[in-house]
Amino acid sequence: MATNDLLDFVKLRNAHEPEFLQAVEEVALSVLPALEKHADLRKLKIIERITEPERLISFRVTWLDDKGETQINRGYRVQMNSAIGPYKGGLRFHPSVNQSVLKFLAFEQIFKNALTGVPMGGGKGGSDFDPKGKSENEIMKFCQAFMSELARHIGHRLDVPAGDIGVGGREIGYLFGAYKKIRNEFTGVLTGKGIGWGGSLVRPEATGYGLVYFAENMLQTKKESLKNKVCLVSGSGNVAQYAIEKLIQLGAKVVTASDSNGYVYDEAGFTVEKLAFLMDLKNNKRGRIKEYAEKFKNVVYKDIDDKADHNPLWSIKADCAFPCATQNEVNEKDANNLVKNGVKLLGEGSNMPTTPEAINVLIDNGIMYAPGKASNAGGVATSGLEMTQNFMGTNWTRQEVDAKLVDIMKNIHETCLAAAAAYGKPGNYMHGANIAGFLKVARAMQAQGVI
Repeated sequence: MATNDLLDFVKLRNAHEPEFLQAVEEVALSVLPALEKHADLRKLKIIERITEPERLISFRVTWLDDKGETQINRGYRVQMNSAIGPYKGGLRFHPSVNQSVLKFLAFEQIFKNALTGVPMGGGKGGSDFDPKGKSENEIMKFCQAFMSELARHIGHRLDVPAGDIGVGGREIGYLFGAYKKIRNEFTGVLTGKGIGWGGSLVRPEATGYGLVYFAENMLQTKKESLKNKVCLVSGSGNVAQYAIEKLIQLGAKVVTASDSNGYVYDEAGFTVEKLAFLMDLKNNKRGRIKEYAEKFKNVVYKDIDDKADHNPLWSIKADCAFPCATQNEVNEKDANNLVKNGVKLLGEGSNMPTTPEAINVLIDNGIMYAPGKASNAGGVATSGLEMTQNFMGTNWTRQEVDAKLVDIMKNIHETCLAAAAAYGKPGNYMHGANIAGFLKVARAMQAQGVI
């Protein structure tokens, strides 16, 4: 099947799922050189099979709010591919959650997990429940109701969910408690658990840290480093926070952070003390980024207009950019602004934050571009390390886990470059990541037969 025929096939079967179709198109176009070289994989229709979930579970979640009123949400789990290990991928609680978003995330997760070297398949799940504005009791009630259905579909050698947007340590705790109650067993069925009850050190930091480790590897190919580089970061959640922390540790100057309302520009740069304020503001007080500008002198705050054709955050002069907020947050105009203002590297901290048109602008202008399935794989890699520790009944030290994370990100970087070079796209991390991840999963599917 030619690439155009494949895309038509997927579009016909997945109409009205734009996020999923966008993710499939990127991978399909990238792996074309590999499919041309390996006729056996084309014959087996591997790529067509990968685009179809092995299982897609949708369920009703009903719960009582603090007023005693019945609330109804939708819950999902997309078990996309288990060729190389149990399904692995986060749970997202956000009003934007729907089947298309979760299928795109699960599809991306297949290749991201394959790149880590840890035996994990791809999955994703969540709900259109919004934790914002809910009481602790309401969040607990929802998590318990959600797990009452999800529990029958997951297991520590079947499907191991983790956190994502709207699902942090608090929610993982409630979900794990409900699972343990329902199944009457203590297993590593969720990752992102607390340190005292099965969690791994460095797991909260891993996605942000891994992103920065990957970027440092990229710069080292040019005999450069992050030291003294001016960096733009979007978002202010877990990934953004720990990306900022590691950038500060490596001597970079981070000048921005954002949330859904707006962004701050701190020309002097974030410090350890300023980051501590941001973490407390977001993690404990559940406040808005505007309060950061009110706290510190000479910080500019600007609202973000969702209807505008660009995000002014990406118009600030800098060396590196790290989108860590949400999908499609960097569009073609943003990419042109990044090029105009001297950015030399963009590393994706969130999943698919850069539109296809923007990616083309970056690559055509020689910007080093790291796709999320490679650069933000540190989180799921460390989730895999948490699974391993749970299987073994042991705990590694912070230094041991961080050293393993450094090695994993270095190996992913080398794998991407090697695959890109082998298939005629030298230096192209997007093609390298897609081809390397695809081939690993494809060979496993080929070995296991048509099932």
